[in-house]
Amino acid sequence: MPAGGSAIVEFKVDVNGTFILVDHSIFRAFNKGALGMLKAEGESNKTIYSGTIQEGIYHPEGGGIQEMPKEQVVTKPVVAKTLPQQIAAGKNIYSKTCFACHQSEGQGIPNAFPPLAGSDYLNANPKRAINAVIHGLSGEVTVNGKKYNNIMTSQNLTDEEIANVLTYVYSSWGNSKKVITTVMVKAERSNKPIKASGGGH
Repeated sequence: MPAGGSAIVEFKVDVNGTFILVDHSIFRAFNKGALGMLKAEGESNKTIYSGTIQEGIYHPEGGGIQEMPKEQVVTKPVVAKTLPQQIAAGKNIYSKTCFACHQSEGQGIPNAFPPLAGSDYLNANPKRAINAVIHGLSGEVTVNGKKYNNIMTSQNLTDEEIANVLTYVYSSWGNSKKVITTVMVKAERSNKPIKASGGGH
């Protein structure tokens, strides 16, 4: 189906549960919100599904972290923003880039994408958060006592955009109020991708 297309389908599920529907044009999914959850109720059928959940990553197109297409960045003079201006700019970026997976109030999607709201994993290590936005993140992490095992793609954002969006996140939903600067982002760009470390601290 081409980008921008639509279809109506009818199908039957053989077991109950919550099914996450993802547009496999992955970048379009992340930036246009093409994710959905289908909750099916009814009697269990253990001859089809035992009820055992296996932690793992579904790799329809391979296991590497996918990258956003790189665009030629035209350097523009950076005008220093006040904190309210930085938060406002970050909120705008969040609504375009992060909203689909982490949701409007940072609550994430259960069993798929971890919450950013009041996140122990996020607040424990701002450098790790910057690195994840720059390079992506893959593997099992534990956030607020719950395990997640998925892929976050690297984001094609400027140093200023990353600083703004993370400052917005840290300033929202009970997080630590940490202010992220372009200097911090620039310093992290030269570092290697950080591997998921499991725990929140």
